[in-house]
Amino acid sequence: MVRQHGEFTVLVVLTEIAETRVVPLASTYFHVIGDDVHWQDIVSMFAGSGHEWNGAAFFATKGHDGGPADHITATQRLRELEQKVTADRMVLNEGQFFDTLGRRIKIEPLAEV
Repeated sequence: MVRQHGEFTVLVVLTEIAETRVVPLASTYFHVIGDDVHWQDIVSMFAGSGHEWNGAAFFATKGHDGGPADHITATQRLRELEQKVTADRMVLNEGQFFDTLGRRIKIEPLAEV
């Protein structure tokens, strides 16, 4: 994401993933400036969320000036993303979706029985 977007704001949705369901637990945003971002640092940051999460979806967004979004813009876009995810969990696949070990994951639709 850093190579593609440079400096940006990332919207994050933490989830609980079970065998047949995905539950959004919490969301936040933070700014990415520079490329010195390590998965363990992100996991440590999310440990303070108070949630036992096992999936995190990241969505890059930029401000009106092309850099990181200001607080009002980031908050508005995060609320819009929360609404979309609540309506359709498959939206998580539109971002970069990872498990707690930093492996890319994807939600698959349930097969009709």
